[in-house]
Amino acid sequence: MRGLKVLPSGRPGRGRLYVNLPDGQAVAWYDRQANRISVLADDHREAVLAALRPYLSGAVSIGPPPVPTAADLRRLALPPDADLAPNRPGEALLGELTHAPAGTRARHRMRQELTAQQRMGDAFDALEPDGWRVLHCVPLPRFGRIDHLLIGPAGIFCVRTVPGRRQRAVVGDLLLTVGRTEPRPDPRWTRRAAAAAGRALSAEVTPALALADASRIDVAPTVRDIHVLHPPTATPYLANSPTTLQPPDIEALFTLARDTRTWLRP
Repeated sequence: MRGLKVLPSGRPGRGRLYVNLPDGQAVAWYDRQANRISVLADDHREAVLAALRPYLSGAVSIGPPPVPTAADLRRLALPPDADLAPNRPGEALLGELTHAPAGTRARHRMRQELTAQQRMGDAFDALEPDGWRVLHCVPLPRFGRIDHLLIGPAGIFCVRTVPGRRQRAVVGDLLLTVGRTEPRPDPRWTRRAAAAAGRALSAEVTPALALADASRIDVAPTVRDIHVLHPPTATPYLANSPTTLQPPDIEALFTLARDTRTWLRP
């Protein structure tokens, strides 16, 4: 059948690929993580394979779609403009930089923050093959935005990212200091944001700070509730942490978290 279109879901290179008829009706999808093609009608099988062939690698299983779970049904009903899954790391900063005056100190600061969020975002996205789901730039009323929300076998983490600027960073109970700059209230912020995220998701959320490119990180011994992460160790640390969530729970929480309405409701 001619005219089939292959459309991505989520960020480029991630999520499913949908095969649609010219009128927009989906006839199949390719789940890249499971390496499986689900075909809704056998009479489209050959055309679907031809359309997806440029995107396939290795042995791929083909068959009817699995019975949808409650999370699947909720995701299918999610309006595209309410879906946070396509957000890139630093999504909001990308928009702000477009309109910020050139050469200003604020613009330089935003570029540093964007670089830090992109670097940490790449490290967190690398966890997806290990069963993690990651959202970036999650709106949280009264707190601004959560830089990264991680949902995986080790639990849910609300991550605040801070540029280390190749300087020493000191994490205290209430304040974070990078180099000789003024202390920042990031530890206090991430605790409060994690508590608010936990209420929105009806689940326990762990506060975390991610320090990108710090030359050294010193954490006060009294800081026991905040996880401090940085690029070289973040992925292995989270991947090897004890399991607290099973795959069905991860998918259900991710489906709830990717819906903007979860965060904006009263």
